[in-house]
Amino acid sequence: MIDPYEILGVAHDADDEQIRAAYRLLAKATHPDSGGDTEAFIRGQKACELLLDPARRKFFDETGYDLELTEAMDLQGLLVIEKLVNEIVLDDREPGTFDPIAGMRAKLTEEIGKTRFQIREMQGHSSRLQNHLDRLGDRPGKDVLGYMLRARMDTIGKLVAEAAARIEATERAFDMLDAYSYAIDPADDEEAVPDSLLADEPPIKASSRT
Repeated sequence: MIDPYEILGVAHDADDEQIRAAYRLLAKATHPDSGGDTEAFIRGQKACELLLDPARRKFFDETGYDLELTEAMDLQGLLVIEKLVNEIVLDDREPGTFDPIAGMRAKLTEEIGKTRFQIREMQGHSSRLQNHLDRLGDRPGKDVLGYMLRARMDTIGKLVAEAAARIEATERAFDMLDAYSYAIDPADDEEAVPDSLLADEPPIKASSRT
């Protein structure tokens, strides 16, 4: 993720005129027609576009991300977190009575475990299919069975790659939640004991040692 403020060399409270002025200086120094760095020129353009868009700038200032310029894996992580936020919205429990951050982490951990198990199962299927394929002896000129076995293995390979990408996105989401904590209200576990009962209890005697 690029930092538009760093690229343009402007403060976080820079106004539109300051941003445009900084961009003009950067563009003049990096323009390809003047022998400048093409990548630096493009980064300057993107940084300027981001900061001049109020909605994108607000989102970046509050999250450190930009949906148009964020790396693909970071974007997938954001989407994973968004789904978990939707679950918090629908949770009727009172805030402070449970830890939604811990719940989100637990769900991410569970999802990673399930997906890894699915990958191992699919890899086992693929290995068995390859074993069958290797054991096929005589085959007709049009090897329909061999084709179907290879096609299934290709499909499984794609599913494994997709599952691995889900794990990576889920792990990225977990990293994004790492610095968060949540305040839980003190639990009211102990019931108040009536004074009348306390009065009837014998006094506790200190043990004596000889």
